Amino acid sequence: MNKKPLSEAIIALQDLVASLRGPEGCPWDLKQNEDTIKMYLMEEAYEVLDAIEEGTPDDVCQELGDLLFQILFLARLAEERGEFDLADVLEKITQKMIHRHPHVFGPAKVKGADEVSANWERIKREEKGGQESLSTRLEGVPGNLPALLRAHRLQERASKGGVDEHGPEEVWARVTGNIQEIRGYSPDKGDAPPAENLGELLFDLVKVARAWGLNAEHLLRGANNDFIEGLKEKEKKT
Repeated sequence: MNKKPLSEAIIALQDLVASLRGPEGCPWDLKQNEDTIKMYLMEEAYEVLDAIEEGTPDDVCQELGDLLFQILFLARLAEERGEFDLADVLEKITQKMIHRHPHVFGPAKVKGADEVSANWERIKREEKGGQESLSTRLEGVPGNLPALLRAHRLQERASKGGVDEHGPEEVWARVTGNIQEIRGYSPDKGDAPPAENLGELLFDLVKVARAWGLNAEHLLRGANNDFIEGLKEKEKKT
């Protein structure tokens, strides 16, 4: 890729955002702030996922552009307050990636992806002074993530921290035990819905998926899509 058109394209989009926020800009854009833009940021991120899973390369290109626009918009808001600008964002992420890939940009040697991941976590801890507890690292998993994805990340981070709360046999025992509790629920008897059992079951099923190298969030997204496609097929037959 020719770097000159790339730099020109980024600067052109940055200038466009500045114009939208300028004195003669768009009244709607002038009203926006982090609280309003973060919702659009989340929506655009999910639209990128949908395009990757269901769309064409052109769809992915378009949705990535929409997501990039939201990022530049947030950087512009910060620049207006004198906090940082887009160049700072780009420089910081470049520096971080170089520091966290010493096997690419430094003398370190790795034997595979697992060792890369372990080094990443170690370097991340060192960047924060090396004093961060595991529970603090788990709290760092964003709370706004979809619940299944957050469960996957929490379990993944705990495992990398040397904590695996339940072995395979115990996980299956918890799964079957919770299923039995759920099947025994009878609203006719005035029982309270087994919400806690359902929550534990979902969490443990995420752990089962992880043990098989799968991601429960991706699996459920696929099942949701299959449900819609199945409904379409039924509608065609009626």
